[in-house]
Amino acid sequence: MMLNALARMLLVALVLAFPISVMAQDKDQIPTLTAMTDPSFPPFEMRDDESGEMVGFDMDLLKEIAERAGFEYDLKLLDFPGIIPALQTGSADIAIAGIYITDERSKIVDFSDPYYHSGMKLLVRSDSDIESLEDLDGKKVSTKIGSTSYEYLERNVGDRAEIAPYPSTETMYMALTGGAVDAVLYDMPNLSFFASRSGADVRIVGPLYEGADNGMAFPKNSEWVAKVNDALASMKADGTYDQIYKKWFGELPAESE
Repeated sequence: MMLNALARMLLVALVLAFPISVMAQDKDQIPTLTAMTDPSFPPFEMRDDESGEMVGFDMDLLKEIAERAGFEYDLKLLDFPGIIPALQTGSADIAIAGIYITDERSKIVDFSDPYYHSGMKLLVRSDSDIESLEDLDGKKVSTKIGSTSYEYLERNVGDRAEIAPYPSTETMYMALTGGAVDAVLYDMPNLSFFASRSGADVRIVGPLYEGADNGMAFPKNSEWVAKVNDALASMKADGTYDQIYKKWFGELPAESE
């Protein structure tokens, strides 16, 4: 009888202790999120030639935000048109790829607070007479498939110019420098990066078209939106965001200082 009573006491003790140990284990375990990015959108994300690792403004932001928000991540590379669908289907938990926050996209995914303000400009060959969208009549203009710049071209010049979408920034720039198209409409930071570092005989023209904010994207109702926003806010408050910005773009815009 005494042996049975002792056994029951031990069993009760084990049952009571087990949930506590599981809770402690869960508390200490850092979740790993699947993060998506585009492999070719410098200076936001690009592959380092020496290390083979993904580097860039977005990559530095993601690393710092993950540490502050309390998650690790498994980075996956996907061409830009597939990123939003990957979030919709649950194949990704977070995406950062210079993604414009738009009303249409906000209907199907959630966004973080904005972390960068951008817009589109035209890139042409240096000997071109194109100075703005008004000069594209009868011309051929390229951009990236699935981008907001492609949608913008369809709305604004689709009835008077030929639009040639390309799968990557490399191919659309090659089309311009090789003479296959007359102009490229794309995000200003990426155009500037290419124009300043490629050695190509090109120039940026026109005003800034359709300024927009970039945000990190999530599946609808993701629990991580608020945590990422808190992390981003703390980075801006303590100067970490400014340091990362200056590393990739130089001085901060006047309105940010």
